[in-house]
Amino acid sequence: MEKKLTDKRFKILERELKTYMPVLENASDTILDQEVSDFPIMVIHQGEVEVGIPMVDRTKVVGNWSVNASTLEEFTVKNLITPDKIESFKSLYESHQNHICLFLLSEFGANFVFLKRS
Repeated sequence: MEKKLTDKRFKILERELKTYMPVLENASDTILDQEVSDFPIMVIHQGEVEVGIPMVDRTKVVGNWSVNASTLEEFTVKNLITPDKIESFKSLYESHQNHICLFLLSEFGANFVFLKRS
């Protein structure tokens, strides 16, 4: 049976990540304020990843997720977003101005998710 990130599962994820929002928002705002990138991406994962700067280690907090801070530029360099998809990604990103962009790595695969800022 194929696992998918359904609306119900998204709502569960949204509740789980509620406690992470201050860290997610702060990291995203710092990337923007320091003009590192116009496109911060928070990598949410439960294993080991080689993308972004570690912000939260799930083994050291109450929660199931680790968080790394990254950018569109890093995703492009590491070919996680291919050059032919950059403009469509930017367009999608810009249509979610009041959200935090997450790259979610879970049992449902790899998904971009946008969570509304608190």
